[in-house]
Amino acid sequence: METSKKDLLRGGQFLVKETNCEDVFTPEDFSEEQQMMKEAVMEFNDREIIPHKARFEAKDYALTEDVMRKAGELGFLGVAVPEEFGGLGMGFVSTMLTCDYISSGTGSFSTAFGAHTGIGTLPITLYGTQAQKEKYVPKLATGEWFGAYCLTEPGAGSDANSGKTTAEISADGKSYKINGQKMWISNAGFCSVMIVFARIENDKNITGFIVEFDKENPNGIVLGEEEHKLGIRASSTRQVFFNDTVVPAENMLAGRGEGFKIAMNALNVGRIKLAAACLDSQRRVITYAVKYATERKQFKTPIADFGAIKVKIAEMTTNAYVGESASYRAAKDIEDRIALRVADGNTHQEAELKGVEEYAIECSILKVAVSEDIQNCADEGIQIFGGMGFSEETPMESAWRDARIARIYEGTNEINRMLSVGMLIKKAMKGHVDLLGPATEVANSLMGIPSFETPDFSTLFSEEKEMISKLKKTFLMVAGAALQKYGQEIEEHQQLLIAASDILIEIYMAESAILRTEKNVKRTNKEAQSVQIAMSKLYLYHAVDIIEKKGKESIISFAEGDEQRMMLMGLKRFTKYTNYPDIVDLRNEIAEKVKAENKYCF
Repeated sequence: METSKKDLLRGGQFLVKETNCEDVFTPEDFSEEQQMMKEAVMEFNDREIIPHKARFEAKDYALTEDVMRKAGELGFLGVAVPEEFGGLGMGFVSTMLTCDYISSGTGSFSTAFGAHTGIGTLPITLYGTQAQKEKYVPKLATGEWFGAYCLTEPGAGSDANSGKTTAEISADGKSYKINGQKMWISNAGFCSVMIVFARIENDKNITGFIVEFDKENPNGIVLGEEEHKLGIRASSTRQVFFNDTVVPAENMLAGRGEGFKIAMNALNVGRIKLAAACLDSQRRVITYAVKYATERKQFKTPIADFGAIKVKIAEMTTNAYVGESASYRAAKDIEDRIALRVADGNTHQEAELKGVEEYAIECSILKVAVSEDIQNCADEGIQIFGGMGFSEETPMESAWRDARIARIYEGTNEINRMLSVGMLIKKAMKGHVDLLGPATEVANSLMGIPSFETPDFSTLFSEEKEMISKLKKTFLMVAGAALQKYGQEIEEHQQLLIAASDILIEIYMAESAILRTEKNVKRTNKEAQSVQIAMSKLYLYHAVDIIEKKGKESIISFAEGDEQRMMLMGLKRFTKYTNYPDIVDLRNEIAEKVKAENKYCF
């Protein structure tokens, strides 16, 4: 599909504009080249990672480094790197699917891969000078060198700009001396290049530097011992100490005080890729769980036939399907935005930077939603295995432990929830997303008499789309009234922001699944997509429940008297189905399909 033919919405505009199903990208749209890449990555995962699961769990750091080198030799570390710097120069969707299918063997490799290809390499490709890119990126793209990202400090976690590490310029202005301490640094044990953030004098913002690290000539860099962690056990994670580490002045990334911006934009990419990294893990957990449930008999019946287990299989499968739908929808929007900017004369560097930044809201939404889905999926996987699930002999307990970090890194889920709403408000203030107009319309409509006509819901998803439209009104009603009351001070009301973000998340995820399914029904038919239709309806049902609960919590927290009564009535109207779906039937249909295929099959 040509970018120009599609109505490409800006980031966050999904809330106030309707998206046509033809305009979303789905995993069923992968090109032949992308299918080949997917198969190559899956084959690599099955050959190099999964058979060695026990060694990764036994903290075999050398194995992680070895497999990373092999991934580099096959080009997997350079998928997103432009060809002129030794990469494959593939688009954003291809980058996502590589990250998706390479990450499910073990969280240890997934973390090493993500830290290297994302925050370890991207700051140089996105912010580096031509000379910096020519010097470092080819080695990073091929796996000759590995990258690490040194931002977090003992006193600076979520407040990334509060780091105490200093960079002091030399008398001749030719170098900087870096002093300080960083912690939780992925790949520290085997990296050759570090992206290090430090403060020059009393600058308001930190500055980024490219720091080479050679163990034979450490230049004042001392590594702490490997951290012993709940999960991702063979991912090298260490403290890094800088003691008068000399860095040439030309190794400053972007400009002085630009470090905070680099950190934030690198994290945007990291967030959507983290969502991708949690997708195939869900598929595998579901497949393991279903295979076990069909073999395991109790009361002379396979446990997969019990309703209590079918609920779990159906919900796990639905969340995985929805996560895929939303992740690839956003990935293609980013890819198309990059293409538009290149067509407008931007460099690849500027285009990629602005393309990802445009969809920072969606990146945060996906990071939160998919990281929570993989945790729930692994948790239910353990439950289906019962006592065996708690044993290291089965794959479930390591999947559960590995999943736990996903809600913490790339910005905690709490931070990302608040960011998603905060960024949306900022976009509205800049005029990039018109929230005020639609929010005023919704507020005015609450004063009018609601229509009592029964709508015509005879076509596929007509009621579901009407419901999505009403859920968007819920967000606009709550956010509009809260903004009116608190203005810029809304940032101080964290519980309200988190509740509003849950409404935002559910709208994006539910709509993405419905649009994907609708697009594929048009390509095939309802019968071929009947289970996908069931999953889209099941997810929306839960989304409505969550939105009703969070909407009520929000309204009660800031409105009172007639305003509160009016908004609660509006909420009731916006979250009411005309025809409730039979969710027991939907779950049974989904579970039976997965059971028959004996795997995640979408």
